[in-house]
Amino acid sequence: MPVSFYPGPSEVYPRIPEYVQEAYQEGLLSSNHRSEAFMRLWAQTKQLLQQQLEVPEAYEVICVSSATECWQSLALSLAFSESLHLYSGDFGKKWAQYTQALRPEAVVRHLAFGLDEDPSPLLEAQLQTRPPDLLCLTYVETSNATQLPEQLWSVLRRNAPHTLVAVDATSAMGGVRLPWHLGDIWYASVQKCLGLPAGMGLLIVSPRAIQNAYQQGETRYYHSLIAQVENTRKQQTTHTPNVLGIYLLARTLADNPPIGTTHQRLQQQAQAYTACLETHPQLSLLVSNVAVRAPTVLAIKAAPEVLTQLYQKAATAGMTLGNGYGAWKHHTLRVANFPAIATEAHQGLIDLLNQYRF
Repeated sequence: MPVSFYPGPSEVYPRIPEYVQEAYQEGLLSSNHRSEAFMRLWAQTKQLLQQQLEVPEAYEVICVSSATECWQSLALSLAFSESLHLYSGDFGKKWAQYTQALRPEAVVRHLAFGLDEDPSPLLEAQLQTRPPDLLCLTYVETSNATQLPEQLWSVLRRNAPHTLVAVDATSAMGGVRLPWHLGDIWYASVQKCLGLPAGMGLLIVSPRAIQNAYQQGETRYYHSLIAQVENTRKQQTTHTPNVLGIYLLARTLADNPPIGTTHQRLQQQAQAYTACLETHPQLSLLVSNVAVRAPTVLAIKAAPEVLTQLYQKAATAGMTLGNGYGAWKHHTLRVANFPAIATEAHQGLIDLLNQYRF
């Protein structure tokens, strides 16, 4: 059976067709989002997120249409005069640019770091000399397969007691254990580590973030954070949501192991890829620094002609590989190491990489 290693939208859980049929038979696809049936479903889904992903009970879970929708909601809803955006790739940079466009009166600072660079010292220096009101982090940069290192979270503990911390957890939420208590705002789309079809996102906010939103007092916009929080507390949403997506999220969360088990499995699979590529004559990992290498998205570097052959070999074997992105478009490919992709499928790709030496 074909398998997609594209890093979003990526492979969905294999029981999704079964769940869709059950949602139809239960009449949920026509549920009004103010109905008792929907409110029970959303309450159950939030409880499962807390149990399976270890989301703190004090944090509010909000249903949104996508992760990028959160850029607008946060920029308009939070009280800040200065934000600092730490990033190594395109998605973190776009978040900063969009924030500046929406809040032209605010100071939006960019703090870019290199592909193999540990950004912890850069961030610590900034926090010690000029701490921002809002710090924006990208946990996994999907465009280049980097991840924030463990050391950075220690820097936050020591140096950012009063700074509001927002984290783009796309390509991480549902695949790795997240340090929830060190961030006030977390968001992600479901078409990556959560293994669902695209068209929905999650926004998870701390009591401190909610207090900040009320301080800002922004209620003119339909998707203001205040409106989103007040609706989710009633087990509702501001808009007619992706009810099917919520149902599928609840079913997959209930049927899969807790995040600790999933985290360990993905780490082991990432190590298997590393062992393969360390000895390959034509292929190597784009990110050489293990401390900042993401386990959920792998960027593989090679000459363009080698990548062309590899795409063809993989397609013949029923595997779809992800293209490179941005500055790395022509000399990398990307592989999703997401929970919905079976370990056997990953082993099949590793076998293919070992078999073909171009």
